[in-house]
Amino acid sequence: MTTPRRRLGRLLGSAEMARAFTLAVLTAIFGSFAIQRMTSPVTLAAVIAVLCVLGAGILFVRREELSLLRIAPSSLLAFMGWALVSFVWTTDRTDTLLGWMSLFGFAFLAITVGHIRDTLQTVRAIGDALRVLLAVSLGLEILSGVLLDLPFTFLGIQGQLAMGGPVQGIFGTRNMLGFVAVIALITFVIEWRTQSVNPPVAVASVGVAGFLALLSSSPTVLVLAVAVGIASTALMIVRHAPAERRNVVQWALGGVVAAGLTFAFVLRHQIIAMMDAGSDFSVRATLWNTILDFSAVKPLQGWGWFGPWQRGEYPFTYINFQLDERHETALNAYFDALLQLGAAGLALFLLLGGVALIRSWLVASVRRPVVYAWTPLVLVTLAVDSMFESFTLAGTGWFMLVLCALRAGQSRSWREHIDAAHTGAIPTLRPER
Repeated sequence: MTTPRRRLGRLLGSAEMARAFTLAVLTAIFGSFAIQRMTSPVTLAAVIAVLCVLGAGILFVRREELSLLRIAPSSLLAFMGWALVSFVWTTDRTDTLLGWMSLFGFAFLAITVGHIRDTLQTVRAIGDALRVLLAVSLGLEILSGVLLDLPFTFLGIQGQLAMGGPVQGIFGTRNMLGFVAVIALITFVIEWRTQSVNPPVAVASVGVAGFLALLSSSPTVLVLAVAVGIASTALMIVRHAPAERRNVVQWALGGVVAAGLTFAFVLRHQIIAMMDAGSDFSVRATLWNTILDFSAVKPLQGWGWFGPWQRGEYPFTYINFQLDERHETALNAYFDALLQLGAAGLALFLLLGGVALIRSWLVASVRRPVVYAWTPLVLVTLAVDSMFESFTLAGTGWFMLVLCALRAGQSRSWREHIDAAHTGAIPTLRPER
């Protein structure tokens, strides 16, 4: 006779539960702003906590499939450890602890999804979740901006669709909508190329995501689109290069990218003017200069981890007071990491993203299935967007960074050789011709 405990174990360990859990997590993560605005931050925290408990149960049931050494990237553990250590010198220990718990919760969900779903299953799940959320966003924008001509202030929807935008959807800001739309475009195209969905569904999905990205009128969308386009072209060249010439091609492309970045920096003022983003960039530049002044006071350790800026906390309130603004982040993940965790925290953040990008790029270079291109392209999106927003340090962006870092580490990691010592097999990543 099957006991309730065994039935629960079978349920938690089933493939159906893994898929349902993944979809629930992705819907909660990408729809976190709407959940928070329609209910409260406490409700969102409760949803994330319940999902973490459920995820812990799933990982426990599947413990024989997991390796403790490979449960999470060491760079991720180092960054989160440093953020927790900042509890010692922070200006508000309660807010730091709450901010770190949020960081841990989103990271734990990403780790759980990364261990119970493979790359293609992850892409499919993200595609399904974003199809629904983007369709809901478009529907609400049509209802607000065309049919009712009434802003939905409780969701941050301004109802400007009839005027050509900008639109926000259920994501809070136009920049967040543009960021999600670019991730959706990458995901939908990978689905299309892998024939994971029917062509009509793929075409409609790409069309909706592209339409919303355009209507968001976000200055960062164009930059993200160009960056992803360049990365996609470079990756395609590497993947089609003969195996014996692949390293040469990699180094040559690296030189071209370095030259391009230098060229873009030299002509930055002309590029900003061409994008008609001068005022937007001026606000950011002023904010970043002020942050550098405060970072110089505590250059190594920073002011303590908070995540999104807490109102009433120093130095965030004083920065906003000086600028007569109400910034909730540094509008740049790298400056935010520097301000809150110092040079040490910034170095660990760069290490986390940089190692993940290099690993995933090398994997995508030698493995023929196009699904492996998803991880490096999303990481490029996160890296570029981090120059204009702090999305990568909290919520959806942080979840995606941890998920991609875990996915990259599962294919190329020093832990493989330690695990291989127990089986006698030497793991290799053979180039595919």
